[in-house]
Amino acid sequence: QVQLVESGGGLVQPGGSLRLSCTASGSTLGIGWFRQAPGKEREGVSHIFPGGGMKYYEDSVKGRFAISRDNSKNTVYLQMNDLKPEDTGVYYCAAARGLLTAPQALSARMYQYWGQGTQVTVSL
Repeated sequence: QVQLVESGGGLVQPGGSLRLSCTASGSTLGIGWFRQAPGKEREGVSHIFPGGGMKYYEDSVKGRFAISRDNSKNTVYLQMNDLKPEDTGVYYCAAARGLLTAPQALSARMYQYWGQGTQVTVSL
């Protein structure tokens, strides 16, 4: 059984930065970050392969967000820079078995394990 725990959310002003962490136990799998704003569907933000060699990003976060992982610490990071109010939401990390294509990696139905989420609020 894979267990995921997110941390690092909070309140930040527009243009600010946050770094989210996802600590995984049980296995080294591909990890995705998703977010869900109130009244909206959960959307894929980024994904990293188990070995860290391939990364995908949703178009609106390209150039602002960076995903990385430290497998010695079983942790995946999402560095978020130049945050905008539309980045507000609950951020979830999820783990998927197998290697995913870019469209698959941003689809929630491809993931078998989920964390509990961490709130990110971008506001003045």
